[in-house]
Amino acid sequence: MSSIQKLLLAVLPGAWAKSMEAESREWVFTCPCGHTRSVWDFGGIRWKAAGNPRRLMKCPSCGKITWHVLTRDRQATADPEA
Repeated sequence: MSSIQKLLLAVLPGAWAKSMEAESREWVFTCPCGHTRSVWDFGGIRWKAAGNPRRLMKCPSCGKITWHVLTRDRQATADPEA
């Protein structure tokens, strides 16, 4: 967990902190090779956001520097019993 994540989880009310983490886990970076990684796992926060920006970054799977598309995968945190 990054320093900013720890700080915000400590400062924000519990419900907001859970919402922030859950939504950040829904946003995923996708490499053209197919590898995906959530914003939260990457050490970032994306909360109350919109749009699908692209980021030039190195993929941990293929090792290439490519444009990763950021998209929201609402199934990532869906309740399996729902």
